[in-house]
Amino acid sequence: MKKVFALVDCNNFYVSCERLFRPELIGCPVVVLSNNDGCIIARSNEAKELGIAMGTPFFKIQSLIKRHKIKVFSSNYALYGDLSNRVMDILQKWEPEVEIYSIDEAFMTLPPSRVCSLTEYAQQLKNRVLQCVGIPVSVGIASTKTLAKIANRIAKKNGYYKGVFDLTDNENIDTALQATRVEDVWGIGRRYAQKLNNHGIYDALQLKGVNDKWVRKHLTISGLRTVMELRGISCIVSDNSQSHRKSIVSSRSFGREVSSSADLKEAISSYASIAAQKLRSQKLAAGFIHVFLTTNQFKGDQPQYSKSMMVSLPQPSSYTPTIIKSALHGLDQIYKDGYHYKKAGVMLTGISSGKHKQLSLFGSAIKESNCLMNAVDYINSKWGRNTMQSASAGFAKPWSMQQSFKSPSYTTSWQELPLVKAS
Repeated sequence: MKKVFALVDCNNFYVSCERLFRPELIGCPVVVLSNNDGCIIARSNEAKELGIAMGTPFFKIQSLIKRHKIKVFSSNYALYGDLSNRVMDILQKWEPEVEIYSIDEAFMTLPPSRVCSLTEYAQQLKNRVLQCVGIPVSVGIASTKTLAKIANRIAKKNGYYKGVFDLTDNENIDTALQATRVEDVWGIGRRYAQKLNNHGIYDALQLKGVNDKWVRKHLTISGLRTVMELRGISCIVSDNSQSHRKSIVSSRSFGREVSSSADLKEAISSYASIAAQKLRSQKLAAGFIHVFLTTNQFKGDQPQYSKSMMVSLPQPSSYTPTIIKSALHGLDQIYKDGYHYKKAGVMLTGISSGKHKQLSLFGSAIKESNCLMNAVDYINSKWGRNTMQSASAGFAKPWSMQQSFKSPSYTTSWQELPLVKAS
């Protein structure tokens, strides 16, 4: 029997996470800012109606925020990540085949037989997530993932469907495709959309009917898969292979400019710890560490300096002390006194499977405690990041990114748990 896919997408996810513990903000305009409170990265529907565009620099809309009493939040990734895990846990308990696509989206393969319609089934799922986690979601149902994306967009934007839209009905498909602009089709980016527009193709229905040879020539094989999906032929399979990433980067712009070697060492130690944890979470190891730092290029009145260095490890590793030690060695080589640094970070490359490390031919094996790292990772995953950390990463972290409007870490910090007041 033909597969049916459902795309579950959390509505205005970051905003919904903030509203979960501040229900008085429901119906009010809310925005969430990027790292260092730079740009708008999430908006409530009320904020969208005020004309606030995604990516707008925060400083440009200060008067608009005051005039309409818009509530502003700094990014609280610990909160968002925890609530995302709770949503995905519900989905995985609901159906065995779940592909997590992003922090707020997941594809589900629906069972071929059920006691109710697809729409009723999805409504039950939607209500379950809302009841157990408190996050509103929309569900798009279709015979392919690309069509499920379109169905989800309709479910989210048209209140008539109450957050669920089933596109498996052939009579609805062409109407939905005609109402979908090509730039809104999953897999068609801005460049391809412009090319299609130049050839008189403006909506998904027109794209569906384009000649295969022309599509492959102008949009490559990836574009052809998208067109086949619009025709109801499932071509995008789940990537459950164990192929690993080529690099892992951990870096941040500082909340304030940093000039001292001590502060930079704390920052590099912190970033190296985060990168090492990411390696272990994917059962990988790295053979090289690139350390980099740079001044603020937008301040032309200050002397500029930017430098990076690659440090080779004796053998591939994901052991935090080893990675921190090598990263700090690299920092010592590139640091120059007298500059005001705006950003620093580490990039791990030469990544391989942690189970099959290539050891040095002449060097002796380095003893590393996997048990220790597993214990640290477990404690930090349960009680929050940095519950246990390397002393070299510091505690006060005056260099950390600016978060002037950050909400409490309601679900990941004992000190910030919400208080319940008896009426």
